[in-house]
Amino acid sequence: MIGAWIDASRSGALPACFIYDGAGKNSKQSQLGHPMGRIKTHFQSKFLAGALAAIPLAVTAFIFWYVDAQVRSIFEVRTPFVGVALGLVGIYVLGVFVTSLLGRYLLRFVDWLLGRLPGFRDLYQTWKQVAVAPDMDVGMFAQVMLIPDESGRARMLGFSTGRPIEGSDDSVCVFVPGSPNPLTGRLYFVRLDACLILPVGAKEALKFIVSAGNYIPPAIGAALAGKG
Repeated sequence: MIGAWIDASRSGALPACFIYDGAGKNSKQSQLGHPMGRIKTHFQSKFLAGALAAIPLAVTAFIFWYVDAQVRSIFEVRTPFVGVALGLVGIYVLGVFVTSLLGRYLLRFVDWLLGRLPGFRDLYQTWKQVAVAPDMDVGMFAQVMLIPDESGRARMLGFSTGRPIEGSDDSVCVFVPGSPNPLTGRLYFVRLDACLILPVGAKEALKFIVSAGNYIPPAIGAALAGKG
């Protein structure tokens, strides 16, 4: 009987497991090939996919309900959904104002003021670089890539601007998030020739991370097959 260790505990995604494979009357079928195991995996993947789809819908519904309730209470209106309409009109008017000449000057003044507040400046600058980047091409999530791990035998999924860091022509900064919680992770400085850039958007990559591998974009397998 042959034993093969599959150890993914290094990345923290899965615990180490041991799969037996061999011939003989006493050998048992592995759990992965068992019909009940396939059914369990099917329900787990579909449940996670449903949860990922339900969370943004629930958050959106809650926001609409909250805005509608608050606006109707302010203007003392009892008609449902009038608050949502008034809120959308208010957002539009705010957008018109901030894109006007006066609004741009006001935003510059607020940016200047927040950038000079003691104890708040560094936090504000970091938040602005991550959350309000001018476009996705200059943000940290502009490119999805695979980089080698410390052993060189496996690859880790990460995000990068794709631009070399200051002072170097061939190294980039890559953020490798944890799974299933992508809010924490590690930063790596990797040579560009060691990065495998994936034709995957940041949204698809985050869905893969949150699902803990239950959902894998086909482009990842295709890129690995082409690399091999």
